Amino acid sequence: MTNLQILTHFRESVELKTRAAEQLAGPIAQAVDIMFTALSNGNKILSCGNGGSAADCQHFAAELVGRFERERLPLPAMSLATDTSILTAVANDYSYNDVFSKQVQAFGQAGDVLLAISTSGNSGNVVQAVEAALERDMRIVALTGKNGGIIATMLTDADANICVPHERTARIQEVHLLAIHCICDGIDNALFGGEMHE
Repeated sequence: MTNLQILTHFRESVELKTRAAEQLAGPIAQAVDIMFTALSNGNKILSCGNGGSAADCQHFAAELVGRFERERLPLPAMSLATDTSILTAVANDYSYNDVFSKQVQAFGQAGDVLLAISTSGNSGNVVQAVEAALERDMRIVALTGKNGGIIATMLTDADANICVPHERTARIQEVHLLAIHCICDGIDNALFGGEMHE
């Protein structure tokens, strides 16, 4: 790989983040409000996604159960992409499209939030998890890309869709991580006071 190729990756990432900032600020703030309300009412946040998005689910849960940037009590969040016995049993006995929805049905309750991550917005198992969450009167925070895919069409005004305006998966995932950090900071500030970092 040449220096020019590396610089191109950096520049494309910076340009996307700069261009997307104003477009995504509103949905990110809405996501913070949704999650803050749930946590304040004693509810929890479940998250699901595949591949790099599964890693983002674990990252998000770790920031809430552990800490983001300030000391506080643990907050209830869990990734649905981590239990290999559940994932492989459901995939084997039913379908891979059921691996998250079965867990939403098992663990999700009215007032909980599902963080649904899919760069295309079309991942079958994430779509089914969103369906299951809506049936349980849960709120949805979606992290998507491109045009938001099927997931974008499923959401209501009570939900948030942080849709990264780009076609390339790597770039979308980079903005998803930034959005996750914004949400974590926003939740901490909403719970404990202070402003988001500049």
